[in-house]
Amino acid sequence: MATQILMPALSPTMEEGTLAKWLVKEGDTVKSGQILAEIETDKATMEFEAVDEGVVGKLLIAEGTAGVKVNTPIAVILEDGESADAVPLPAATAAPAAAVPVAAVAVSAAPVDAVTVSATPASAPAAAAKPAGARVFASPLARRIATEKGLDLTKVVGSGPHGRIVKADVEGAQASPATVLAAPAVIDMATAPTMTTGPSIETVLKTYADRPYTEVALNGMRKTIAARLTEAKQTVPHFYLRRDIQLDALLAFRTQLNAGLESRGVKLSVNDFVIKACALALQQCPTANAVWAGDRVLQFQKSDVAVAVAIEGGLFTPVLKDAESKTLSALSIEMKDLAKRARDRKLAPHEYQGGSFAISNLGMFGIDNFDAIINPPHAAILAVGAGVPKPVVKAGQVVVANIMSVTLSVDHRVIDGALGAQLLQAIKDNLENPMAMLA
Repeated sequence: MATQILMPALSPTMEEGTLAKWLVKEGDTVKSGQILAEIETDKATMEFEAVDEGVVGKLLIAEGTAGVKVNTPIAVILEDGESADAVPLPAATAAPAAAVPVAAVAVSAAPVDAVTVSATPASAPAAAAKPAGARVFASPLARRIATEKGLDLTKVVGSGPHGRIVKADVEGAQASPATVLAAPAVIDMATAPTMTTGPSIETVLKTYADRPYTEVALNGMRKTIAARLTEAKQTVPHFYLRRDIQLDALLAFRTQLNAGLESRGVKLSVNDFVIKACALALQQCPTANAVWAGDRVLQFQKSDVAVAVAIEGGLFTPVLKDAESKTLSALSIEMKDLAKRARDRKLAPHEYQGGSFAISNLGMFGIDNFDAIINPPHAAILAVGAGVPKPVVKAGQVVVANIMSVTLSVDHRVIDGALGAQLLQAIKDNLENPMAMLA
């Protein structure tokens, strides 16, 4: 029986995508796991694997078509002996004129925002888990992964065509989950702009009717920013804690370390120390190393720290996992690699999903201090300003010291005031005594 290949949800916020390039043609024989196409999501350009074996009967979406909704049929795979002529054109693709060619979309001007995107992956509508003994439809690759992990496929909900279990469904599944959390609500990106408060569209247009302007249509990134920032600010009870941190010892120590690391081509930044300090602080205050999960709080053993990286038109937040156990030089090398690939939009989903804590550093732009918005489901985010010379009192004398102002934005559902203060104190202590971070 012919199998429809549907536009997949390849990123947490993907509602539609661009079929950038077909890597197969009609008549080709494909195997499970073979790359079929390159698809541009709201995050990056990603490869799409086949989950079925067979012959490519029809390519339903032309190469370079943008605005293809998730779960829209994009191709048909035939079994042996089937004819492409007998395959009906799905209704969803009967009007190809509705799709927008890539050439007509200013994609280079609108990479995706990730600092406001949570780690909750978007998924296709899924069927209910099957009863024990029921027939399970799964790709060979998914079956192999399930066998290696000891998964019961009857308890896995498939997101592939017709509820078929694919690789993504089993990679993140646990062998024997005690409970199944309810799926978080998925934001309708088509209506995201209406989630913002303020005057109506008609009122704004009328107000500026006599002024020249250029109307910029919202793309996927801007819709995501509007939806997630509005959701975060409206639903997360923020409170803010501020401290000044003296950097003189850190700057002197950094100069010493960089001299020794020069032969290895490693140059530590202040941000590398901030990452390490936050990772260790989460270990020193383990109750704060947590995320909000709707009706419960998840506390973590490892410190997975997300760091905001500015790209053209938005932000990514790649995650440095197990940051507490990595050396400063290892963190520096990893962060530089993640930042480069973030700017090239080459990060894989697992590299920007997750974490319990985030860092947003605007010091390099000369910003003294600011308040950052928490990135749900994280419990906190540290806003880091520039280190500048300021007068301070030491031993009864006024002297000049390099001072960096930081603000910790905290989700009060997870972290109370006293715990937040302890976490920020631990971050401050680590940064003002940098040698202790190597112990």
